[in-house]
Amino acid sequence: MLKAIFFDVAGTLVLTRERIGLSYARLAQRYGLDADDKAVGAAFRRAFNAAPGLAFGPGHDARELRRLEREWWRRVVVDTFADFGQFCDFDGYFAALFDFLGDPANWKTDPEAVELLIRLKERGHALGVITNFDYRVYGILDGLGLGRYFDSMTISSEAGWAKPAPEIFHAALARHQLQPGEALHVGDSADTDLAGAQAAGIAAMLLDRKAADRCSISGRSARVTALGAVLDAADQLTFT
Repeated sequence: MLKAIFFDVAGTLVLTRERIGLSYARLAQRYGLDADDKAVGAAFRRAFNAAPGLAFGPGHDARELRRLEREWWRRVVVDTFADFGQFCDFDGYFAALFDFLGDPANWKTDPEAVELLIRLKERGHALGVITNFDYRVYGILDGLGLGRYFDSMTISSEAGWAKPAPEIFHAALARHQLQPGEALHVGDSADTDLAGAQAAGIAAMLLDRKAADRCSISGRSARVTALGAVLDAADQLTFT
């Protein structure tokens, strides 16, 4: 029986209002660096994917976690711009960028997210977040009106593991006192969301907005093109 559904955040429930490369490049111009936004976007994806997991975990107080999170992102941004020249004030740029992407006004909710979350709550499902993000995710979700729908939020920087590590999924399950066969995870990354949930023994659903079929099922996994298809797909999956 399905008891809980977990969601990824960025790219699944919420999206940046403009392409990440455009945000990075547009703000960079204010600090003395002019670069093509598409090239910056590609460099960001390489830097982000090459970085170690954004995961520090228990044993750190809140102030130390905030410092570690900022240092992690600072390294990603430094690596992103490694081949683009020099800023006149990199510290100022990074502070502005970090704040910009922590502001809910610069994010938008998937148009089908709220209706889906309401329907899932009406059906009695517990809802949780499992995300490779830092503390800013709390403010983003609350600012967009989504935070109130979730019974738990498991973020990598605080949990100590980042997706696709099965431990972060197990940590989320423990908060609900559930077994893997009683949960479903929905996310937009085949490498972190789909593979990670499967490694943890959790049914997985990949949000692939470019897929040809609205919903396809394979064993205990599914692929959907929109959040509006999650309920129908979930009803076709097997839970123990």
